[in-house]
Amino acid sequence: MVKVLDTILSQSAYSAEIDVPFEKIDIADWLFTLPEAEYLRCCPPDHIAAGVTWTDDGRRMSINVEQIGSGLVVQHYVAEVAEPAYCRMNSISDVFTANGRTQVNVVWELIAEKIDDGRTRYTNKVTAHPTDVFMAFLSEHSIKFEDAAAARQAAGGDHNSRETPLFAASIARRALSK
Repeated sequence: MVKVLDTILSQSAYSAEIDVPFEKIDIADWLFTLPEAEYLRCCPPDHIAAGVTWTDDGRRMSINVEQIGSGLVVQHYVAEVAEPAYCRMNSISDVFTANGRTQVNVVWELIAEKIDDGRTRYTNKVTAHPTDVFMAFLSEHSIKFEDAAAARQAAGGDHNSRETPLFAASIARRALSK
């Protein structure tokens, strides 16, 4: 069992406004019906693959493969909350680096907020926490936590800033197609 530590490794949140009424937005529906090709369009060339499945106990999952900085990340997001205006997804993510494989805990929050009768603000918040596996990996490779956190913050923030407006536009297209 991987132990998640309370420390924040990286965190970023970006927002984009869309011209769709809040009442038409359904983030959970979008997330769990998102075609892989649409996922790939939401952060080229970083997004590599996506799919939807279930945990053994019946919770919805989103599996995402993407390049974040120099790491290839396989995310196993389990839905903790999956509602039209808010999803909280939690993943023990596998990260493949030049030094080998490790794991981080990533919490992905997808948030819709009403601006006015015709517009909605979408916020994409990503928080990464180290795991005991990650801390052992750093120790084994003589990498300072501060250096790893700075690299993850830079790469994760850049990635999130590019995918957020594209996710927002995709959510809007899904809402308008219904």
